[in-house]
Amino acid sequence: MDRVFLDANVLFSAAYSENSRLRELWRRKNITLVTSSYAAEEARRNLDVPKHKAELEKLLKTTAVVPTVHKSLIDPLPPEAKGLHDKDVPILLSAISARASHLLTGDFTHFGPYFGKTLVGVRILPPAEYLNLPAFSGDQDL
Repeated sequence: MDRVFLDANVLFSAAYSENSRLRELWRRKNITLVTSSYAAEEARRNLDVPKHKAELEKLLKTTAVVPTVHKSLIDPLPPEAKGLHDKDVPILLSAISARASHLLTGDFTHFGPYFGKTLVGVRILPPAEYLNLPAFSGDQDL
């Protein structure tokens, strides 16, 4: 079973549009969704429509929200993550700490160089790529 960590932009997009393909993540039985308090709060800050904020809270009820891990708690960073932008370090470290199998993010600017790579046991992917994985798309429990 996959343990999938969601970055703030994934949470935001899923809450913003009820028709987003990202909503499939919440309907699957073969994964556990995880995020951090840091990512959840960032998504909250960026949603300004009450309906969207309510959707986020609904999604978070079935998502494990773990404490944020800051750089000071795990230092030094794993060598393969040295180029990661400072604002994204808590996302990666929280995913590692949560024992996530995957980190899904739409942040192509900062995480793009890491897409398809596994850092300390966490495979980093854009959401669409994860949703298209054979094991995932073959699950008919929608």
